[in-house]
Amino acid sequence: MAVIDSKVIFVTTSPRTPSKMIPEIALLKEHFEGKQWNHDSQVAFMELLRDENYFNGSGAKDTAFSARDRINRAPKSLGFVSLSPTIALTPAGERLITAKRTEEIFLRQLLKFQLPSPFHISGQNAADFRIKPYLELFRLVRHFGALKFDELMIFSLQMTDYHQFDSIVAKIEKFRVDKVKNTNNYNAFKKEYLYNELKVLYSKEITDGNTKTRESGDNSVGAFLSTKARNMRDYADACIRYLRATGMVNISHVGKTLSIAEEKIEEVDYFLNTIDREPFYVEDKKEYSEYLGNPNIPALWSDNRDRILSRLKNEFPNITIDEKTPAGKLKDILDNSLYIRQQDILYKEVASIKNKQEYDDIQNTFEQIDKANLYDGPLMLEWNVWRAMTMLDGGNISANLKFDDFGKPMSTAQGNMADIECDYDSFAVTVEVTTASGQRQYEMEGEPVARHLGKFKKSTGKETYCLFIAPTINPACISHFFVLQQMNVEFYGGKSTIIPLELRVFRKMIEDVYKASYTPSPSQVEKLFKFSQSIAKNAKSEMDWYNKVKEKALHWLE
Repeated sequence: MAVIDSKVIFVTTSPRTPSKMIPEIALLKEHFEGKQWNHDSQVAFMELLRDENYFNGSGAKDTAFSARDRINRAPKSLGFVSLSPTIALTPAGERLITAKRTEEIFLRQLLKFQLPSPFHISGQNAADFRIKPYLELFRLVRHFGALKFDELMIFSLQMTDYHQFDSIVAKIEKFRVDKVKNTNNYNAFKKEYLYNELKVLYSKEITDGNTKTRESGDNSVGAFLSTKARNMRDYADACIRYLRATGMVNISHVGKTLSIAEEKIEEVDYFLNTIDREPFYVEDKKEYSEYLGNPNIPALWSDNRDRILSRLKNEFPNITIDEKTPAGKLKDILDNSLYIRQQDILYKEVASIKNKQEYDDIQNTFEQIDKANLYDGPLMLEWNVWRAMTMLDGGNISANLKFDDFGKPMSTAQGNMADIECDYDSFAVTVEVTTASGQRQYEMEGEPVARHLGKFKKSTGKETYCLFIAPTINPACISHFFVLQQMNVEFYGGKSTIIPLELRVFRKMIEDVYKASYTPSPSQVEKLFKFSQSIAKNAKSEMDWYNKVKEKALHWLE
């Protein structure tokens, strides 16, 4: 049982991307089902995650804590796993790891998440919770039509009781008016507004001098408010990522705005009007566990056979359907039809990219990423590099990110695979992208990049190389990749040819393709990697190798 001392909505922030819990709870079931969830099993689980390529970075010093952070948070809170008396997946968890489409599963579980619950009780300093957070967040987005990230962060998270809905709406409306009247820098205006709200929320702590946080030894009010502001941002980011996993909302990455997908409005209205806003089974752990783990509740718009049939006829009129087809089969037909439509959209996009019709948009998106103007920079970078690689040459370029029904990027690749995989018949290339910089870049990406390369090399049986793309390249990564070019490491499938490229260099390569009067051949791509291998043998240092490879990349078609 977790004790919550939060003054704002409590939501799970681990894992950051909901889909990443799927392979992890599958591993939990495969190797630990029926065992006790204790220190030994937690340490063993984290070791398994590392072995299976699901874990990037160094993690916490306390390995058991890292395991609890990954399983006790979202997987348990959302009813996918049961950890007592022994480890098991709930019926909802079983469905999650076997489903082709997970959006509806995430939706049902998020709509049931509530505060308080037998899993989460309020601490002495916490707000008086009485809310189903995601249900009310859907309601806010539907009410306004579109909700800005800053509005969600500053105001929506303050709704700890669903009876506060109208007052939160009023605060957002006032903020919008004040924003129009503001003649100063928006970021300064936003910061002042946020800090004023935080001063009210934490007035008692500030008055009593209880302003020391775990993150800092500084007990000043300024440091205290800064920490709370960062926490609010993390919570808001998590809310959006989890809402996005339901397929019910769209994100405007440029405007940083959340809205209900137009084709989902009727479905959202249905559950907003039918689901009880009051928390259930607050003190009955057995009843709550059964309720939370039931994958068939709450009832959704899509559970009605006639509605599914009507949607199929409206969106896919060319499909012939027997009027007597049961609801379950109709759902399968709908899911398959949505997948075929998505693939058709992506096929047309790839054709447009290969014809260089998307060049300006690709470069403009890179520009927006570089200026940090987009909501989810890492996701947009991964998606845009996939588009750029598709334009680069004639290989079969596959992005491992998740797309929505209309071919828009939804979430980044899972942790046990490369971001992008390229098949050029006689050889293959993995592409890894990151917005991380400094030492954090090396800790998060250094070893996993080589792991993913080795895994893909083994699966293809071909000579395989890797491009590592980031806005800036940390010297530790350069050193690491230089050494791996010359070391025969069996775990990585031999020597690892990994070329680190700054984003600006990669963009120049794309520009060269656009200006060329022909489509580059796969042999020209491989030529860059062969050059890297040759230079690495005689380079004076890692920086000598890196600078020469970068110079070659800047003139790769010459």
